[in-house]
Amino acid sequence: MQLADFDASPNLVALFLQRADAFRDQPFLFAKRDGTWHALSWRQAADQVCLLAEALAGMGLAPGDRVMLVADNRPEWCIADLAIMAAGLVTVPAYITNTERDHQHILDNSGARAVIVASAKLAKPLLPAVLRAGSVAHLIAIESFKLPQLGQTDSHDWGRLVSGDAAAARRGVEARIAGIGRTDLACLIYTSGTGGAPRGVMQHHGAILCNVAGAAKIFAEDFAWDQSGRTPEVFLSFLPLSHAYEHSAGQYLPIALGGQIHYSEGLEKLASNIEEVRPTVMVVVPRLFEVLRTRIMKQVEKQGRIARYLMDRALVIASRGRRLTDVPVDLLIGKLLRPKIRQRFGGRVKAMVSGGAPLNPDIGTFFQAMGLTLLQGYGQTESGPIVSCNRPKVGLKMDTVGPPMEGVTVRIAADGEILVQGELVMQGYWRNPEETARTIVDGWLHTGDIGHIDDKGRIVITDRKKDMIVNDKGDNVSPQKVEGMLTLQPEIAQAMVVGDKRPYIAGLIVPDAEWALAWARANGEKYDLAALQDLPAFRSAVREAVDRVNRDLSVIEKVRQFAFADEPFTIENEEMTPSLKIRRHKLKARYGERLDGLYKG
Repeated sequence: MQLADFDASPNLVALFLQRADAFRDQPFLFAKRDGTWHALSWRQAADQVCLLAEALAGMGLAPGDRVMLVADNRPEWCIADLAIMAAGLVTVPAYITNTERDHQHILDNSGARAVIVASAKLAKPLLPAVLRAGSVAHLIAIESFKLPQLGQTDSHDWGRLVSGDAAAARRGVEARIAGIGRTDLACLIYTSGTGGAPRGVMQHHGAILCNVAGAAKIFAEDFAWDQSGRTPEVFLSFLPLSHAYEHSAGQYLPIALGGQIHYSEGLEKLASNIEEVRPTVMVVVPRLFEVLRTRIMKQVEKQGRIARYLMDRALVIASRGRRLTDVPVDLLIGKLLRPKIRQRFGGRVKAMVSGGAPLNPDIGTFFQAMGLTLLQGYGQTESGPIVSCNRPKVGLKMDTVGPPMEGVTVRIAADGEILVQGELVMQGYWRNPEETARTIVDGWLHTGDIGHIDDKGRIVITDRKKDMIVNDKGDNVSPQKVEGMLTLQPEIAQAMVVGDKRPYIAGLIVPDAEWALAWARANGEKYDLAALQDLPAFRSAVREAVDRVNRDLSVIEKVRQFAFADEPFTIENEEMTPSLKIRRHKLKARYGERLDGLYKG
């Protein structure tokens, strides 16, 4: 397949069917059942997409009607998403961590006429919202489970809907999608949001296709992508498919590349899944890289003095650039250290792509030192979502997010805000013209991010415009930079800093549980994290970590005071988004009085 075909694809379904015809009986979607990976071929997936699309069209749903999709990462997610679009409808993905209230907001705001849900567990918080919404005419259950009476909502079994005459269904789909163009709405993706109610971002087919074309060009030019499909790229899908990043980069990019998608069994089994699947590409958020780095560092520590020395030397070499005098030790690192680290990632990773939140440059340098190519992408749901990505061809610089992708124009406003223009820009927020008008001005998407462009055309992000801390003297402080440095310390798992209109920066800290357990044992204390936080010696140990960070910060950035949080920030307590970004407004509401107390006396 030539890259020009991406530009010619009128919609996402046409692109998929084209790839399915090219690869037919080759494996495409993989899921693990009873300890074994099972594959669905391109042809089988295409048959199910067309059959489900015709079933949806036969339910009386009108073109443009919205269909809510509530499922974990699995083959049926991909099939449902494509089938909804193939029926001329609009996918409304929802996070599986959503509460009943979250589901209610999305159903009410989107006016969804149908819902597809994976399991009884996911249906539990969903069904009360479906009953109250009143707009849902059809509910489709992927797994068989007992459903209550749903009033005017008809229930359907997935298995029946994806069986029948696939050839006839394909003819029906082809006739329908001939009228779907790149400007037609593909999906409504509700931003998880670090503040306020989620807004429905209107992504059209062309926005995602633009992203796919840009990313595929990078693979073709920088990573020797085999367009014949004889050696397909292997993706491990881990991030929620309801997130725009995974939706575009973890689903439609593999489709475009003719790749394979393996669906992870979850965070607790991610390490073993990586070793089994041996992916060539991983799409991950920074928080996971931070966790992986911590685990690798701890394992190296246990391997003794030589391993620790090699790790330290690798980091020095990566941070300053390889020099002639480094050749002997670099060869030793390449022989003794890097192969073991690479094997933990399956041994054939071409690139790990970080996105969804800012990546601390030290994390990027660490993985680069270990011989793994880590690329940082940049974007937001409103831009398809990918605006730019680091490229080996241009030169990897860990404090940048690379040059804009093909078809993307970026400029910097007078106040430093990054503005984006191109087919990737959303059509607006669903039923929210006021916010749309504030966000898209004269065709330019106002990202809310502050940054500049370096001498090689790479974007450098310095902060979020709305998150910027402005102290009582008018100095600007980037909270994300300080928080990232704090969480690199082994004693600190999570952190949030404050200081707007205040004389100095203060922090809210969640101690690392593994470190706290080791500290308790070493100091003869019972392991009870809440009780440990009351001990002056424990606090002093955490203070030492904060002081280490402060040595590398400017005067205005230094964390002068800190308080402990009562528990980790999680998706469940609504203090983190599903893409693992902290919700500042939630934390400030819960700990506001405690944080205010850091400025008294």
